[in-house]
Amino acid sequence: MQPDGRAGIDAALVRLLVASQFPQWGDLPVTPVKLDGWDNRTYRLGDDLTVRLPTHESYAPAVDKEDRWLPILAPLLPVPIPVPVAKGEPGFGYPFRWSIRQWMDGETAAPERVSMGAFAAAIAGFILALQAIDVTDGPLAGAHSFYRGTSPAYYDDETRHAIAVLGDHIDPVAAAAVWDAALAATYDGPPRWFHGDIASGNLLVRDGSLVGVIDFGTSGVGDPACDLVITWTFFSGPSRAAFRDAVGQDAGMWARARGWALWKALIVLADDLDGPSAAGNRQVIDDVLADAAS
Repeated sequence: MQPDGRAGIDAALVRLLVASQFPQWGDLPVTPVKLDGWDNRTYRLGDDLTVRLPTHESYAPAVDKEDRWLPILAPLLPVPIPVPVAKGEPGFGYPFRWSIRQWMDGETAAPERVSMGAFAAAIAGFILALQAIDVTDGPLAGAHSFYRGTSPAYYDDETRHAIAVLGDHIDPVAAAAVWDAALAATYDGPPRWFHGDIASGNLLVRDGSLVGVIDFGTSGVGDPACDLVITWTFFSGPSRAAFRDAVGQDAGMWARARGWALWKALIVLADDLDGPSAAGNRQVIDDVLADAAS
């Protein structure tokens, strides 16, 4: 297999890895999950377990990080998060450590699946509970979190490049002003736990309610502004206002959060102006710029 891509990770490889390292589960069926991520490939193992394999060396450190910290964070959070069961070693040409977790039932969040006002309050409650957890010895933000939890300035060059590329498709002056404000709003508070990717695909719902948060691969300790990006990527109108009221945070936190939201929408849109995500990213950019101007 290619050690720097998704090619070669399939159910057959998972069966070999599980059977050789965890024979007690070797007879369980292995099936791909319906919705998979990019950083990891995930397979269901029997009815109660999942196998999660990093797709690139840059994602591999998350295995040890999550294995250590998820059991510490779990009892302090208001909804379930993944529970590590076992950690696998490289084998059969697959070069990274991998993990076995308990299966978490639920659907990924979508506006039509939830009561938006109550969901906004639930997400705010999760973020605030995470921020309140003791950070002693926690993983300081850096490469393992793809620099979420640090200043957005790490992505300054690619953000300004994207603004230049999109000059005829967005308001480049307003975008640059929002980005400059994000960089100027230096975080001087105490380090806090952050998830790093509070997004619909990582939020599980059932019967209209939040029942789980998954994928802590970009989590760490630092500036939690990145966890507010969902303000513009999922909420709108009254639910956006409800989320902002419930989660609180100061003006500097919101300035940096706008920067994080703008960065991602800009670079994805600049890479593919006509792709399936283009309209959504244009909307995020418009909403962030409008929010800053209000």
